[in-house]
Amino acid sequence: MKKRTSFLGIIILSFLLLDLWHYEKYEYPLYASVFSTIQQEGHYIHIDLDDHILYLFENGKVVKKYPIAGGKRGTPSPIGTWKIISKANWGEGFGGSWMGFNVPWGKYGIHGTDEPWSIGHPQSQGCIRMYNADAKELRKVVPHGTKVTIVKGIYGPFGDRFRPLEPGDRGADVYAVQKQLRQLNYYGGYCDGIYGDGMKSAVHRFQKDHQIPVQNTITYAMYQAMGFLPFE
Repeated sequence: MKKRTSFLGIIILSFLLLDLWHYEKYEYPLYASVFSTIQQEGHYIHIDLDDHILYLFENGKVVKKYPIAGGKRGTPSPIGTWKIISKANWGEGFGGSWMGFNVPWGKYGIHGTDEPWSIGHPQSQGCIRMYNADAKELRKVVPHGTKVTIVKGIYGPFGDRFRPLEPGDRGADVYAVQKQLRQLNYYGGYCDGIYGDGMKSAVHRFQKDHQIPVQNTITYAMYQAMGFLPFE
């Protein structure tokens, strides 16, 4: 009986410590200060792809936590800050609920799923999956224009690594490279997160000017030359 009580105590303590960690990470004033004034008012969604958790804020406080599934390694979720620009009832595969983002390089959003086993794992094609009941609840609560921030890893918009980029690739990392090349006066096109011909020409010019072998692939050496470093 004593061993059983001790084991139960350890389990309870573990849950308390886990909840305290989430409190410190998302509700402690020093951390909360990174959110803007707009985020302190009304609804705001923060999605942590490493933890597979969606945090719903209301007036600067976490009011609900939902388990989610983010994108696979080859089909990553759009890291960055977006807005919900559409809400709808969709088909069975989307659990009847859809909240779309204003991502320029594709159609991404939050929705339900007919694969509930995938929740808690990186299993989607880039969208944020939720249990159907959770998605339905969230869709009723958040209005159009709600800000959504998606984070992962220590590499900012690059997630958990600097992946080699090739023509045709799309994503938050491509978007970040386009913006950096534009700031460095190499790219004059529209920053849409898609590695197209205009970006390829800019990449070649940058590589030539920085004594990097001219090729279509954006390598780690080029990331470094552009000034990208992992967050410490």
